[in-house]
Amino acid sequence: MKRLPLAILMAVFFGWLLWSVSVRQAALFAVGIGLGAVLAGKRFGFTTGWRLLVEDKDPSGVFGQLLLLALAAILAMPLLGHFPELTAALGPPSVSLIVGAFVFGLCMQIADGCGSGTLYKAGLGIPMNAAILPVFAIGSFLGSMHLGWWLDLGRAQPVGLVSAWGWPTALLATLAGLAAVAAGVSAYCKRANHRAGRAPKPLFVRKWVVGAVLLAVLATLNLVIAGQPWGVVYGFGLWAAKVANATGAVDVGSSWFWSQPGNALRLQETVLLDVTSITNIGILAGALWISASTPASAKPLTGTQWAVALVAGLVLGYSSRLAFGCNVGAMFSGISTGSIHGWIWVPLAFAGTIFGLRIRRHFGF
Repeated sequence: MKRLPLAILMAVFFGWLLWSVSVRQAALFAVGIGLGAVLAGKRFGFTTGWRLLVEDKDPSGVFGQLLLLALAAILAMPLLGHFPELTAALGPPSVSLIVGAFVFGLCMQIADGCGSGTLYKAGLGIPMNAAILPVFAIGSFLGSMHLGWWLDLGRAQPVGLVSAWGWPTALLATLAGLAAVAAGVSAYCKRANHRAGRAPKPLFVRKWVVGAVLLAVLATLNLVIAGQPWGVVYGFGLWAAKVANATGAVDVGSSWFWSQPGNALRLQETVLLDVTSITNIGILAGALWISASTPASAKPLTGTQWAVALVAGLVLGYSSRLAFGCNVGAMFSGISTGSIHGWIWVPLAFAGTIFGLRIRRHFGF
């Protein structure tokens, strides 16, 4: 699709949201367009950044993510401290978090995308990610139906550093933690490249830096407008839940997750009133806008690769619900708003990524 007709369609949809739904939802759609354009235009992939670190000993993607986390924390934590109506992305330390984060990290490398990666690459028109998106949604829904059982295996109360320590201390602790990770990653890559006789890779690359700055600003706008941090996978699960509920195929409301008051309300409302869904729609539109001028390309897959990718996408969605988010909802929003569960999620997902990369190589992706 050419950019002019696409711009007209997005403007019409924005105007309709403004007139028929709410100013907030129209604004979040615009923020989503920005997020999608940045993710797709800068190819700011959380999955790719981790893969570059492990396989090529290239820290630039991870450093871009660390910069994003630092900037977002600097912007978000004072807001959370001064405006109690804004909420952090809290998740309980639990068995489900441990299992979900590891499995998610494994599957995202096989499926070549986390929640946001699957979304923007589907918007770019990459066939594998476009096919994985609905399967991801089904998996997320199935995870929500089973989440109560997983939480019964063991959990603790969510811990928010901003509410526990105050935003100045929480911010300093978060920045110190990110600096420690940066130092460790830098030292690891320096040693690995030296042993291999390679020149050291740059720590910062322009596209990652620009992407980090823009995403931090847009995510902060999302926090202010929506009242909650940027998320992705909740919207996927809601879409599948509404289909299941409408068809009567599953008694959705009887589950622990969808019987919670907020979730039960969203199940009955139009999807356009859900802040995560409307942002996701915007991300798809923003990525589609980028693809209009710079179409993405992808290698054709074998039948076996298609089967493996789709299974990975289903499990990816399931594990994302168990882990209370993906690289956006759990890692980015969790850490930048002071949730302990985000710090637990990262090492477990990274461990899963190491195994996922082996499976990815085995099947020749």
